[in-house]
Amino acid sequence: MDTILLILAILLVLVGFAGTVLPMLPGIPLIFSGFLVRALATGWQDISEKTIIILAVVTLVVSGIDYWAGIAGAKKYGASRAGIWGAILGGLVGLLMFNIVGIILGPFIGAVLGELFSGKSKGEAWKAGWGTFVGFLAGSFIRIVTGVVMTILFFYYLFF
Repeated sequence: MDTILLILAILLVLVGFAGTVLPMLPGIPLIFSGFLVRALATGWQDISEKTIIILAVVTLVVSGIDYWAGIAGAKKYGASRAGIWGAILGGLVGLLMFNIVGIILGPFIGAVLGELFSGKSKGEAWKAGWGTFVGFLAGSFIRIVTGVVMTILFFYYLFF
């Protein structure tokens, strides 16, 4: 049973690591789940409750930052409510129809279209779209760095 749980924990971490760059997978929560499975399987011998609590907080904070970064970027660059809703809808449509390229371009295009439909000028619409893209990049950077650190930490606990 311990071997099965160890394999499950490793798979969760590896799939989670892939999820830090593949938008259809919740990367950081999956990596956290791998830690939790490992901790429970070893009776908290390898990974302490304190570490799990810290990682849970990190997971929640990074997930929140990743989710809101695009919206914050759009607001910073002057997006209106229509632009923000356009970015959200564009991201969903982009993800569902065009996968990775769609998740990158969808919010940008959605923000631009939302601003144009609300009567903003082309310049203002492009600026809001750019803000969405900058926010997406910032959220992605934070997610990827956190995923790398958590994955290294997991394998450190596993082998040392």
